Formats: sequence, structure tokens, C-alpha cells
Amino acid sequence: MGRDAGQLQTVARAVMKPVFGFAWRIRAEGLENIPAGPAILCSNHVSVLDSFFIPSVLSRRITFVGKAEYLDDWKTRWLFPALGMIPIDRSGVERGGRGIAAAAILERGELFGIYPEGTRSRDGLLHKGKTGPARLALRTGAPLIPVGVRGTLEIMAPDAKFPRLWRPASVSFGRPIDPARYASRGDERSVLRAMIDEVMYEIRELSGQEYIHTYATKGTPAEGTEVVEQRSSADVLHPRALEVA
Repeated sequence: MGRDAGQLQTVARAVMKPVFGFAWRIRAEGLENIPAGPAILCSNHVSVLDSFFIPSVLSRRITFVGKAEYLDDWKTRWLFPALGMIPIDRSGVERGGRGIAAAAILERGELFGIYPEGTRSRDGLLHKGKTGPARLALRTGAPLIPVGVRGTLEIMAPDAKFPRLWRPASVSFGRPIDPARYASRGDERSVLRAMIDEVMYEIRELSGQEYIHTYATKGTPAEGTEVVEQRSSADVLHPRALEVA
């Protein structure tokens, strides 16, 4: 599955770049932070266009995970896997198999993309990250690259049928987070949480979003949940302070 996914991505990227460049003003920052070898790109996720804009600014193949429900629609059943999506059964039944596929992609020296929130943010906030990317990084030794996408929510909100044209967007890549720094720290559960909290902290800095320390759902956050507002770099909350036992 991992090798079959993305079979048309080179062609699609060649087509997307000029088309997207004409339709939107997409700016890429921090491309020098992506290593020549394998890496796990961890991005915020507010629009279906995120999965198109990120590959459009890269010169290398990237394979994403995506919800298996995309394959239920005839419009995306062929397109998304061809562009590099590995469908995920979010019930958890296929989690082990998809983890093996992701590890195989990294072992080939390729890029693997994932959304740590697990789903699109319906409220535009940045939500608590799930620890799967951290577990994958420790298993493979591949660095975690925080990615902040801006502007795609204004271009195409989750319930919109068509994107808005001529609007700006940006994709920013942060500095790599080396899993070796965490390999010998404490028990696995606390290490995984500390790693992904650092990733989410960096994504927040890159995306400019407010952070809410609850997992993303298809609904809106419950009243009274804590929102950590965006602050200056000198005043911002460190991810260790966001960690829960």
C-alpha cells in the first residue's frame, strides 16, 4: 500500500504548482529544515486543501495518511491514493498495518506526512496532538518536522463546496525534532506525550493558531475548556506546561 500510494504524485505536483500558483499566492518558508533523508512532517489541519498545498511546495514525494471515508466518494476514491494518501480506518482495526506501512516509507528514505490532531479542526483552533507520530519517530529514528499551514481555512472551510480564489496561503516548516533526545527519558507514555507536546507547541508558533488542550472532534469545544492563546516567543507557554499525566 505505501509504495502504491502516490504513484501519480510527481505528475500531479508538476501540474499543481503552476495551477495553484495562479489561483492562490502560496508562500513556502523553512524548506531548508527538511533533511535529505526520511522525516515525519506533522502539520496542523483546518482544510482538505492542506493535503494539496503541502505537496505543492515540496520537491520530493510525500505520503500522507487520511481517513478511509475519503474512499467512499467516487470523486476521491482514486485521486487521493494516487496523490500519496494511505487510508486509515479510524476505528483502530487497521492501526498496526498502517504503522508498518508508514515505517516502510521512512525506511526507504522518503517523507511521511501526518496530522497529529487526527482530524480537521472544525473550529480553527489547534488541538491536543495524538502520540502516534512520536511513537513512529522513536521506532524509526526519523525526525519530526513541525509544519504550520496558514490561509487554507479562509480559502476552503470544512463545509465549503468550492475554494475561494486569489487568496494568500503559506506553508512553514520548523526545525527538526530529533527523537534521540527523548529515547532515554522516563517511561514510554510520558516520553511520547512530551514529544508530541513539543511538536504541537512548534506548530502553534508556525500556524499562529490558538491552542486548546482537548482532542479535536467534529463538533465544537465544550464550554469551559482551556484555550492557550498565541503569545510572543518570550511569553509563550512551554509544551512541558501543557503536559498531562
